Amino acid sequence: GRDQKRLTETARELGVHPIHADVAVEADVERTYREVLAKFGDLDILVNNAGSGVFKNLVDFDLKEFEAVFATNVTGAMLMAREAARHFVKRKRGNIVNIASTAALRGAPNGTAYYGSKFALRGMTECWRAELRKHNVRVFLVNPSEVVTNFYQTSGLPQKDNASKLRAEDIAFMVKAVLEMDDRGFTPELSVFATNP
Repeated sequence: GRDQKRLTETARELGVHPIHADVAVEADVERTYREVLAKFGDLDILVNNAGSGVFKNLVDFDLKEFEAVFATNVTGAMLMAREAARHFVKRKRGNIVNIASTAALRGAPNGTAYYGSKFALRGMTECWRAELRKHNVRVFLVNPSEVVTNFYQTSGLPQKDNASKLRAEDIAFMVKAVLEMDDRGFTPELSVFATNP
């Protein structure tokens, strides 16, 4: 995570090992993998879930904001997947799970950066799958629809919370489900919608 305070608190809460890093910074990504492999000795799964969004009309877009979304959602995903794939190819197995969005399936007003980045992630997922299958590496794409998280707030969008909207644990359940299938098969892509939001 990028926010040291939130990272430390969350790691303590969950009982996990925290790494302060930014997926869009190549040196941070390389250090992350060195640290993970030194501490745990191996790696089975990468879940690419870092994401940000800016939602504006095309004519109002600032280049810096646009590039920041792509730096995290596209470049960051590539850097994390590249380092995981190097490890997985050597050991002849592994799993990469890319968390995209139903935004990867269709465009919408004000979606230039976010939707565009999720389309890019979907395309990269297909490329990585084609490259890595021969090494017994499975590459998944999960497309959640609206999930109640702080994403909307940090992106400057309103979000009404109600009990029928998706929660992070619903997406985690689906990721776990696809990973539990025996390695001889995989679900290339799945979309998760709330039944009646």
